[in-house]
Amino acid sequence: MRLVTITNATIRHSGAPVLRNINFHIDRGEIVTVLGPNGSGKSTLLRTIIGALGLSDGAIEKAPDLLIGYVPQKLHIDPTLPLTVRRFLSLPRRVDDAEAHSALAEAGVPGLYDRQMTGLSGGQTQRVLLARALLSRPDLLILDEATQGLDQQGSASFYQKIEEVRTELGCAILMVSHELHVVMAASDRVICLNGHVCCEGAPAQVASAPEYRALFGTDTQGTLALYRHDHDHSHDCVQDHSSDGQSSA
Repeated sequence: MRLVTITNATIRHSGAPVLRNINFHIDRGEIVTVLGPNGSGKSTLLRTIIGALGLSDGAIEKAPDLLIGYVPQKLHIDPTLPLTVRRFLSLPRRVDDAEAHSALAEAGVPGLYDRQMTGLSGGQTQRVLLARALLSRPDLLILDEATQGLDQQGSASFYQKIEEVRTELGCAILMVSHELHVVMAASDRVICLNGHVCCEGAPAQVASAPEYRALFGTDTQGTLALYRHDHDHSHDCVQDHSSDGQSSA
């Protein structure tokens, strides 16, 4: 089932195009990762799908009654604010104890129920944010560099949990990340952005694409070989054929 379709979209900020000629889709059950350098429009794409930004041109279509869960890059909490994990999970919609316990268990941190948010480690905080996103039982789970600041082991553990969530809920997962080695292991499909779609496809195909190498260099093959697993999905790497003719470099 197709959850989101974006067609020939241009998205502007302060009058200047941030993304142009974007064609994008995501289906239920797949994990899609968006890669790109700083300023390439990754977060803009996510904010458009969430509904925080509108299109300047083109169209976006969402499945009826689509439920979206969102895990941000980080959470800023006043260190003097007494806020337990339990209370945080009830913002802005109160959830009962059973829902809170279930969501924390699903996120892999069942023991954090009574902990103070300000006392959590970076990895624990991201798991709590994941638990909060799972409370709505989303059809689409969106993560905007949700492992920023975690070490490699913590990132790998988080992405493994994301795969488990996909299996348990049957939801689609859309991620933005800069961690090439872990992302390639966790993704069914990868999209490279740099103001437009440079290339997209299965991880192994994208890693060998000239557009990908122009953005990230040629030394990522080793990490891909170490971390990649086989996927059932098969997508050709597609070059952008926008009329502006700009390259990805």
